[in-house]
Amino acid sequence: MNPAKERLLKIIEAISEQGLVEILGFADYLKAKTEKSISEDLTKASESSLGFWDNATDDELWNNV
Repeated sequence: MNPAKERLLKIIEAISEQGLVEILGFADYLKAKTEKSISEDLTKASESSLGFWDNATDDELWNNV
């Protein structure tokens, strides 16, 4: 197991209920922050590819589909 994860589990086992609530809140925050970052990266990637499809040749081909 990852050393950081082992250390965190030991802390969790020794901490009070209130401490666990605080840790959980922070963990939820970190997870949401990561998910937001991933979502923003995907949005940027999709926006950057829009220019590739914006051309007269593809427009004409798709108009006839």
